[in-house]
Amino acid sequence: MAAATKPASFAWRRLVNRRPSRRPSGSSASPPVCSRGITAMASPTIAAPKRQKDPKKRIVITGMGLVSVFGNDVDVFYDHLLQGSNGVNFIDRFDTSDLAVKFAAQIPSFCSEGLIDRKSDRRLDYCWKYGIVAGKKALDCANLGPQQLRNMDRSRIGVIVGSGVGGADRTSMEAERGYHRISPFFMPSPITSIGSALLSIQIGLMGPSYSISTACATSNFCLYAAANHIRNGEVDVMLAGGTEAPILPIGLVGFQACRALSQRNAEPRKASRPWDKSRDGFVMGEGSGILVMESLEHASKRGANIIAEYLGGAITCDAHHVTDPRSDGLGVISCITKSLENAGVSQEEVNYINAHATSTPAGDLAEVNAIKKVFRDTSQIKMNATKSMIGHCLGAAGGLEAIATIKAINSGWVHPTINQYNLEPEVSIDTVPNVKQQHEIHVAVSNSFGFGGQNAVVVFAPFVP
Repeated sequence: MAAATKPASFAWRRLVNRRPSRRPSGSSASPPVCSRGITAMASPTIAAPKRQKDPKKRIVITGMGLVSVFGNDVDVFYDHLLQGSNGVNFIDRFDTSDLAVKFAAQIPSFCSEGLIDRKSDRRLDYCWKYGIVAGKKALDCANLGPQQLRNMDRSRIGVIVGSGVGGADRTSMEAERGYHRISPFFMPSPITSIGSALLSIQIGLMGPSYSISTACATSNFCLYAAANHIRNGEVDVMLAGGTEAPILPIGLVGFQACRALSQRNAEPRKASRPWDKSRDGFVMGEGSGILVMESLEHASKRGANIIAEYLGGAITCDAHHVTDPRSDGLGVISCITKSLENAGVSQEEVNYINAHATSTPAGDLAEVNAIKKVFRDTSQIKMNATKSMIGHCLGAAGGLEAIATIKAINSGWVHPTINQYNLEPEVSIDTVPNVKQQHEIHVAVSNSFGFGGQNAVVVFAPFVP
């Protein structure tokens, strides 16, 4: 095999006008419960001092919704993260006596909160129920309820909600019933696009509706694709993110066979420990995280509350191995570099990274080494691992971590990485060990990498009119 070449460098655009030290204040109107933001005002002069200037192509976040191990409320979710809460515990929804791994970050008691009718609640896989609830909550947060949508062109509102494994729960259950008792709902359940289809059907959204399934990078791929639909002028609004419910016997056994899971059964709450020397694999998680992404022009016309701005993103492939990361990090280096170029920012502007950091021996250091090659000076960067508290939610991970990233931007506080006992010496970046830190974020990067060498990086920042 020929030696790998270094990715071509490009000239970074220099910062013309520095971002003001204080974020602009919000309007007098009460913001939605999901997060504080800035109310967009229609103006012919809306423009950023650099980066994307066209209000039709500037993309803002106007809503966020989730289902998580810490509940279904965005603010409560982030409060738990700031406190360093631990969502990992022993599995109690099925017998684990014959399994090598007996713990996960399972959602203790899911409630659809009246957002799903009884028939669907009974028939649907949890994967799709999580996505429906998160999607509807995101729309509610964005003030895009049924009454508002009735007066909008719904052919210009789309959905890209992906999943890594789809409706595995229903598939497993139907298989156990026997071939002669298969339900007509069996075939749709494992199809990964069903999550987007169900949201489109229930809400009446007629724009692009499909899924992307790229393992643990799924959500970020969906965010990136949704942004491109908006920038291409095809739609005004997109629901995008991921949903996953993989905590099943077959899921645990499958990942354990890949030697990907921690087997720290004696102390499960200390099992997810990114960058710690004694890490031995990731902890399975579940849930859904979905954003409402909208063109600035459209958000301004309807007076939307703006939570943050999506600056850009990128996707690449390692072209190396199904489960192992490249030791030279070229795929990740290329992805981060291209995401910054797409966002129109220099590496000096980035001062927060929500890392993929799953707690695997190879993956954690591969990511850190790639980050250190992209960012020449990491002294001002805070880097944390949401998975240390909520486990690895596979296809939903990027959606939940995007929400955590945006909440960090809004609140000025970055959550800790818990279970930091004995940090790897190569990790010279501040991982926010065990205790939250106050930090004003200028530009934030959120990483997601999946089996097959699938890499996706998205970039967010505070919204500045």
